[in-house]
Amino acid sequence: MEMNVSKNDEQVVARKAGGLNPAVIIPILFIIGVCIYLFVLGSPGNFKDADKLGSGSVAFSSVEGKDIHPESFLGIIYKGGVIVPILITFMITVIVFSFERYFVLGKAAGKGNLDNFVVQVRSLLNQNKIDEAIEECDRQQGSVGNVVKEGLTTYKALAHDTTLNKEQKMVALNKAIEEATTLEMPMLEKNMMILSTLGTVATLVALLGTVIGMIKAFFALGSGGGTPDAAALSTGISEALINTALGIGTSAIAIILYNFFTSKIDGLTYKIDEISMSIQQSFAEFN
Repeated sequence: MEMNVSKNDEQVVARKAGGLNPAVIIPILFIIGVCIYLFVLGSPGNFKDADKLGSGSVAFSSVEGKDIHPESFLGIIYKGGVIVPILITFMITVIVFSFERYFVLGKAAGKGNLDNFVVQVRSLLNQNKIDEAIEECDRQQGSVGNVVKEGLTTYKALAHDTTLNKEQKMVALNKAIEEATTLEMPMLEKNMMILSTLGTVATLVALLGTVIGMIKAFFALGSGGGTPDAAALSTGISEALINTALGIGTSAIAIILYNFFTSKIDGLTYKIDEISMSIQQSFAEFN
């Protein structure tokens, strides 16, 4: 039994090692976000008098920023200022890690219909057909199947163990199932903290951009004396609103996706608990 648990642990550790590494991916996404800001949003084609701005990006143009006027929505976003590439990075990060969680949780759900798998395993347990139930777990190839297989393998080992009484066997079986579940959970919840964090941080960073924009607007209002610079004033207010919109949009998407994936994880853990209870009840009945 110990050898089997050790082998199962190694397999779970290997599965946990999969997925995207945030320490590597996030810096790459930041570089991509900056490039999008400079060369997509900052493309001269998004501004008036594009022929005077040269090629590549308006960031490298000799024309002063106040003389650059957007002609498209992308150009308007570019005028949001230095906080915009950070918010773009946040949005890309949410999208990338959401796809990663979608595929990982889809794989964790295994093959076939999970509800049918639960019904089939419980039916086999009621008939004390442990080997057939283990074969079902092998076909399922998901997190639920992995935990159930470990529980059933321990079930078989304990059924032939003559050194422990029934109460000790029940404790050992429950412990094996709990350990298998504990080892599976990190793989399911990996990178979920990123979505949760961006759901809050994106709004705060956007607020920083909003404050910077309003500072510029009030500076323009005060520096003009009796005649405020209307262009600088409107630019500052526009920058504030652009950052607010990007931050709120990113935060909303992150929160929605976080809750969606959390509900899927809860569904998997519920199935594990449901079959685990059936395994213990079957063992208590037939042993």
